[in-house]
Amino acid sequence: MARVQNPPTTTLGYALFATRWLQAPLYFGLVAAQGVYVYKFFKELWTLILMCVGGHATETYVMLAVLKLVDVVMIANLLIMVIVGGYETFVSRIGLQGHRDQPEWLSHVNSNVLKVKLATAIVGISSVHLLQMFVDVHHTSQHALLWGTVIHMAFIFSAAILAYMSGPMAAHGDRAHAARPPVERPRTEHTSEPRPEAVTDAPAVPRQPDPDGEAEARIRAAGFPARKLLEDFDERHPRGFDRETVARLGKAEFVAARRNVVFVGPPGTGKTHLAVALGVRACQAGHRVLFATAAEWAARLTDARAAGRLDAELAALDEHPLLIVDEVGYTPFDPDTAGLFFQLVAHRYERASLIVTSDRPLGRWNEVFGASAPALTDRLAHHAEVVRLDGESYRTRRASAAWAD
Repeated sequence: MARVQNPPTTTLGYALFATRWLQAPLYFGLVAAQGVYVYKFFKELWTLILMCVGGHATETYVMLAVLKLVDVVMIANLLIMVIVGGYETFVSRIGLQGHRDQPEWLSHVNSNVLKVKLATAIVGISSVHLLQMFVDVHHTSQHALLWGTVIHMAFIFSAAILAYMSGPMAAHGDRAHAARPPVERPRTEHTSEPRPEAVTDAPAVPRQPDPDGEAEARIRAAGFPARKLLEDFDERHPRGFDRETVARLGKAEFVAARRNVVFVGPPGTGKTHLAVALGVRACQAGHRVLFATAAEWAARLTDARAAGRLDAELAALDEHPLLIVDEVGYTPFDPDTAGLFFQLVAHRYERASLIVTSDRPLGRWNEVFGASAPALTDRLAHHAEVVRLDGESYRTRRASAAWAD
């Protein structure tokens, strides 16, 4: 029997969640503080210029004045991280996806990342203060130098502990995400023909406690053109490919690590087979997967943009830890469509995984994505395994053999 949720509890939960907006004025207050530091910076700069023009500035004075300016800038940077990152993490998302000036760190910000970045910034500011004390050592007491050094080392120790703790906490979050029960979606139909055959010595997937029915539901919902397995891949067909890397990828650990996989090679060498087989392994490991060709992804994103819900579509795709983009390169895209692919890759950068298959190396993706290619490939390849497959088409070889018979 299904449990009926208590409406007052739901209302109370939403009311408590809405209190996050009480923090919004605090961030506007920090914006005002940012303005104060802008005023302080130019005041210090003007004083330095006047001293230099008047010939009253010694080398030590100039160095200390410049360190003060650096100190102000670093504190302003700290404010920016708190304002933008804190608002994004604790209040509401800031819709900057695709904006050319979007900070790279904002695409994967969370409370752990924010704490580590803040601790690092504080260490940097403390370093500048300590340097100022040593530059002006003749006017600084030994007591002040001692305590300045002790406080600086305490900041370093605290930042190291935060950085160490963020690893286990992030890993715990990944395990919790993988263990979430899936929400089944209707399968989309694909007309792509089955691709060549997958790695016989690939190890079995370490599965989460997961009934076969749930894994099968994820596989059906993924929209694979056909079920392909690593065990069925004809590893003798490609003239060369990294078998050890493919076998390691077969453990599906790259999904929890939010890494990407790129298969590159001529048509018919087994790229789609391997991509689907890794997708099946990911489904068996408890992850939701979505498969489509590059042309189908282009149509989906174009429709979402036309309906004014592109940001919502990208956010909805976050429910799938792994997306598979097949057949990149077979059709070049216009600049608008290339921009949509860039937004997809940038949105998932260090946040979720992609498997991409292409008939050309990343260095030639400008032939497909034009001016968007450098930024797109930079984010895609940063945390990626690139597997090259060489050889002739499996389909052509079988057709030739059949004709010879």
